[in-house]
Amino acid sequence: MKKLSFFLVLTTITTTLFAQKKVLDITKFGAVGDGNTNNTVAIQKAIDSAAAAGGGLVLIPTGKFVTGVINLKSGVELHVSANAFLLGSTKRTDYGGVRASALIVADKQDHISITGTGTIDGRGREVVADVDRMLKEGTLQDPQWQTVNPWGQKRSAEFNRPHLLTFKNCDHVTITGVLFKDAACWVQTYRECTNLTIDSIRVQSTAYYNNDGIDIDDCRNVKVTRCNVNADDDGICLKSGNANTFCENIEISDCVVRSSASALKFGTASHGGFKNIKVSNVKIYDTYRSAIALESVDGGTLENVTIENIKATNTGNAIFIRLGHRKTEAAIGVVRNIHITNVKVEVPAGKPDKGYEMEGPVVPYPHNVFPASITGLPGHPVENVVLENIKVTYEGGGSKQVAHFRLDSLPKVPENAGDYPEFSMFGELPCWGLYVRHATGIQLKNVKLEYKKPDFRPAVIFDDVKQLQIDNLDIPTAQSAPVIVLKDVPQPSLPTVKLPFEKNKAIMIWK
Repeated sequence: MKKLSFFLVLTTITTTLFAQKKVLDITKFGAVGDGNTNNTVAIQKAIDSAAAAGGGLVLIPTGKFVTGVINLKSGVELHVSANAFLLGSTKRTDYGGVRASALIVADKQDHISITGTGTIDGRGREVVADVDRMLKEGTLQDPQWQTVNPWGQKRSAEFNRPHLLTFKNCDHVTITGVLFKDAACWVQTYRECTNLTIDSIRVQSTAYYNNDGIDIDDCRNVKVTRCNVNADDDGICLKSGNANTFCENIEISDCVVRSSASALKFGTASHGGFKNIKVSNVKIYDTYRSAIALESVDGGTLENVTIENIKATNTGNAIFIRLGHRKTEAAIGVVRNIHITNVKVEVPAGKPDKGYEMEGPVVPYPHNVFPASITGLPGHPVENVVLENIKVTYEGGGSKQVAHFRLDSLPKVPENAGDYPEFSMFGELPCWGLYVRHATGIQLKNVKLEYKKPDFRPAVIFDDVKQLQIDNLDIPTAQSAPVIVLKDVPQPSLPTVKLPFEKNKAIMIWK
């Protein structure tokens, strides 16, 4: 017996649900799927009627239904059928005044869902064009507009561009199947929600900047599975905007991610923190920044994180772990107990997202390929990180003519405690494979670092690292010594290190 496809299974489940739930077709409330009529009132009436009846399924049938802001309510399932298009209005005025609302919103609702295999399209290009028109006319205010940002770009502020979806303080939320397309800003944000399931959705959103694919902010008990994300900004991103709570008990698995920023990211907002997170079986491609970025820079705690079975091709950086101090009024946070295993990454010399509609900003100074990094602050180390069964292949080709940071200048690598966390934040680094500074309890098990073209720099630098244990570190392609540099590393354990030179030549104790 042949296996049923996912969409056939989903159709079967949906048919069963239709039989159990009261179905309210939006066309019965006056909606017209002609791609022009604004159906906000009709769709909201259907949702309100379903909620008043104690719950029901609001059906978006075949057609192109334009809408402004709609509020999803408790007990209501919004079902976007296979040939249905829910199109966001292209008029900025349809999203409110000073701060743009998301297209679909819910606040303090429970047992809500969006299902089906149809499309929710924010038409971000057209919305941004209308925002720009209003700004030029002076009918919309934006102190940021026309100001060049740190990346040399001009763009309207995020608060003037609508998200596709924002749910706040909701419980028992299910999002399945649908295609989220072309937001003008973040695609979907779930803030302080509980019991959240996101399964088999598709995100195709590269219309404009700040297009995070999935943002999960201080949510608890979350499963993100079988999603395919192509986003102009971070792909799947955990955030913590509330110092009094956490992202906690999160599972992410079996996803595919393409990003013009970082594919899997915790932060940048990291006020409360992240606890008990498991990520597995993720494929990453053409991603500009890091495959894995774990950051606490706003005083939060990042702990008990397991990441396994990651394959990343053509991405700007493999692993970036950072404890910083951006929020200076808060105490420095904590990063500890991280286990990353079974990871394979290929890092090119060029720009991994080159040719995409909205590329990530070019690093504004000459540099060689950046290494993976684990960095804390003086007196505040990153604690207990295990890298196991890791293979990173770099393009290599490091040249002193491009940039050169001398080994005897290691103390001059800047701390940049308050800077925006990014793998390029320290400028040119004096190694090509892995840079670790201000850390304790670092374990490398079965780690292989290699390059395709020669690089004059050492492969690995450990600086101010306590309780360093290395078991089978393989660096087969290094062509010059030293290969490993140890600075302020008391009693390192290096039982099995495979190097192309004798240990006494390949390992340099920096003094």
